[in-house]
Amino acid sequence: MPFEDATEQAAQVAAKSISPVELVQAHIDRIEAVDPQLNAVVTLVAERALAEARAAEQAVRRGDDLGPLHGVPFTVKDSLDTAEVPTQRGSPIFRGRIPTVDATSVARLRHAGAILLAKTNLPEFSYAIETENLLTGRTNNPWDLSRTPGGSSGGESAAIAAGLSPLGLGSDVAISVRGPAAHTGIVALKATHGRIPTTGHWPEVPRRLWHVGPMARSVRDVALAYRLLSGPDGIDGYANSPVELDLGCGSEPTNRLRVGWLVEPGFGPIDPEVAATVADTASALSSAGFDVEPIRIPALEEIDGIDLYLKLQGPEVKPVVAEATAGHHDQIFKYAARILAAPDVELREYVAASQAVERLRGGFADFFRRYDALLCPVTPVPATPHGLSELVLEGQSVTARHILRATVPFNLTGLPALSMRFGTSREGLPIGVQITSRWFAESTVLHIAAQLEAVSAVAGLRPQL
Repeated sequence: MPFEDATEQAAQVAAKSISPVELVQAHIDRIEAVDPQLNAVVTLVAERALAEARAAEQAVRRGDDLGPLHGVPFTVKDSLDTAEVPTQRGSPIFRGRIPTVDATSVARLRHAGAILLAKTNLPEFSYAIETENLLTGRTNNPWDLSRTPGGSSGGESAAIAAGLSPLGLGSDVAISVRGPAAHTGIVALKATHGRIPTTGHWPEVPRRLWHVGPMARSVRDVALAYRLLSGPDGIDGYANSPVELDLGCGSEPTNRLRVGWLVEPGFGPIDPEVAATVADTASALSSAGFDVEPIRIPALEEIDGIDLYLKLQGPEVKPVVAEATAGHHDQIFKYAARILAAPDVELREYVAASQAVERLRGGFADFFRRYDALLCPVTPVPATPHGLSELVLEGQSVTARHILRATVPFNLTGLPALSMRFGTSREGLPIGVQITSRWFAESTVLHIAAQLEAVSAVAGLRPQL
């Protein structure tokens, strides 16, 4: 039961073949049995969830109109506010902090009938590629406990991959839903910037780079959650899209789609197994009737997205972290310390970085004049051992930040991007691929992902915990 996707669980509830109480209790039992090995869950709201499940069961019995996720449990990264449930942001500084209002994304899933079950772990203040902090410790990857599930939505990805939750909410400033999804073999979507409000997420800055995104074990679950989460909330000024949401997202397009695929140059160096998985995915799309060819995007070769990201987010994040940690220096973990110790960015560097982002946007716009989608890696390697500070790829030594190489360009430019599994490493670890399309073309991304899922040899694989 815990490994059925959210769409199937909702259908079973509506058909009265399972009760919301049984469903929620099954996930509580799974958390109690497995999470001691993972440390993915930081707050379990079992009694509240069961009370809501009993109310949901009565609604089914009465024949009430049911929401699309009626009675289905979900989990939330602990950077998103949850009313009357602790939201501690991965820091002892915020220990016991209890919001009074749900984040917009949380409220929308609850309005659809979903039941909040737990909050999940994250790195301190969400700013790291490994999920660990002083308050709630380190999260392990369910495929190999000695490895990271990624960051910053690593607790969420580990929980979903291990069957503790069918559906969750993460957030993404550079890699943070897609990288963890790749490391744990699930699906995650970073929609076009502004599609999903970030209201109720902390840190708020830089809001032009932050995204809230759905995470699940199936493409159809991510598509369903995306439809529920999208649209202005009247609070987030970026969530004011003039482009109508395609409610048929994932549906069959009317024309034959053109897909360009790219590994190197642009995203390299890349582990050979990851590169081979992207090539295999391209072959699968070709066999499925897409027009597929290898491509190059000059802007990606000329512009260092990681350098731009560091220069653009630093001047905004550093003051926020300094304010949050003032008077609490004995409670700062290494990630906040690193932010505070980073050299200040000069105005000319900031302006130059902003202009470079505009050139990068132009490079993608030119690409999407000729192609409907881009297929590329998510991360340059499968999940790494905990605490790794350096990678050696194709004989080159690079810092651990290289893990962002293929994801950060889509935060800088606001393009939609989805991560899904399509391969397995020699060590049995998931290998993900990333699908992107032009701004507001989530329907294209989801359609391609659904086609890949249908022919995938690894769909449905799960860790043995």
